[in-house]
Amino acid sequence: MDQTLAQKLADYKPNEATKELIRTTPILLLVGPTGAGKDSVKDELLKTGRFHHIVSHTTRPPRINLGVIEKNGREYHFVDTATAQKMLDEQAFIEAKVYSGNLYGTSVAEIQAAHNEGKTAMTDLEVQGVAEYKALDPGVMAIFLLPPDFETWQDRLERRYGDVVDLKDYRRRLETALKELDQLLSTDYYIGIVNHELHDSARQIEELIKTRKMPDQAEARQTAEQLSKDIQNYLDQAPDA
Repeated sequence: MDQTLAQKLADYKPNEATKELIRTTPILLLVGPTGAGKDSVKDELLKTGRFHHIVSHTTRPPRINLGVIEKNGREYHFVDTATAQKMLDEQAFIEAKVYSGNLYGTSVAEIQAAHNEGKTAMTDLEVQGVAEYKALDPGVMAIFLLPPDFETWQDRLERRYGDVVDLKDYRRRLETALKELDQLLSTDYYIGIVNHELHDSARQIEELIKTRKMPDQAEARQTAEQLSKDIQNYLDQAPDA
């Protein structure tokens, strides 16, 4: 990570106009490990016409997703480091964080578009960015999606990436997932949903947005605790890549 960019990220704060925009726009954040189903749930919710998909910015290069190379402006706005620095200087981000060595951020322009359309702004977000949104507006809804179990999760990852991921990258993703699960278990930022079935998960989220009623978290918590144990066991037994 470029040191200048790292310093800008450490010091970054959105301006007052951006804070007011956040407080006056309904926002849904989808959080969870890679392969938990965030993209699929997001696509299902978009079919209702009541959500605006926030396309985030990132400095990482496009990668293969479900056998298809990611496209600029669809999965992400792919930008270089210089562009990311300029956006930080202009306070053009709501939040921006480093994740696995790359910058990820959501822009003010995307939230403004949702506000103008009268829709709920929706994005999938790394756990590092959730606290930024919560600090601006505690009412922002953060849904933490969980795979039902370790085996199902691994099957989903294999279908998504095939043989593209090397062992070192795979281990890093598991370590990242472990940290993400710790955030779910150690903070009150999230509403956990076990993603057994796509349509049911989307329906639960729509109901949550309508009622703002916290569902029972026993299953989500138990699932997260077991996933954490299974991931740690795998990391302890697997050779270092």
